[in-house]
Amino acid sequence: MHELVSRLCGLPPSCGPVRLIGVDGHAGSGKSTFAGELAAALGGAPVLHLDDIASHDALFGWTGRLLTQVIEPLARGESAAYAPYDWRARSFGPPRPLQPAPVVLVEGVGAGRRALRPYLARLLWMELPREESWTRGRRRDGRAQREFWADWVEAERRHFAGDPSRPHADLLVLQSQKGYEVLPGPAATR
Repeated sequence: MHELVSRLCGLPPSCGPVRLIGVDGHAGSGKSTFAGELAAALGGAPVLHLDDIASHDALFGWTGRLLTQVIEPLARGESAAYAPYDWRARSFGPPRPLQPAPVVLVEGVGAGRRALRPYLARLLWMELPREESWTRGRRRDGRAQREFWADWVEAERRHFAGDPSRPHADLLVLQSQKGYEVLPGPAATR
């Protein structure tokens, strides 16, 4: 992790004064866990979870909200504020601040979408096959979310069919029992 931290901190800013790092992959691939560990290794870097931006009505239709509430203010060097979505209450909560920091992580399915890539210093892809990821996600979320997962899988398939992230990933992250291995991604080999 130390080598990755050094690489990311050495990048030029990509969104105003911020090095915006996308962590994308299939639902259940370990994005949140990895982003949390990376944020800690970065000395407490902020993490924006796309689950806070998406909603039941807009599983992938959140680009405008993210750009307006987060990306545009950060690009101007200003603090951002976004209203996190409460998946149980099915409503948006009070605004949560996001300060421009040297590195800000954006994690979630779609973090590497076309509209966000111009603002990313690096795109990391969690390298785990979709079926294995989805199985892990279903196991994590339990029976209460079974119906949601049926809808989610189809929505994710449509999203990545129209706007794939993996081909644009700078780095691939593989999780093992010993930690994480970071390899060059498809975008790095072009």
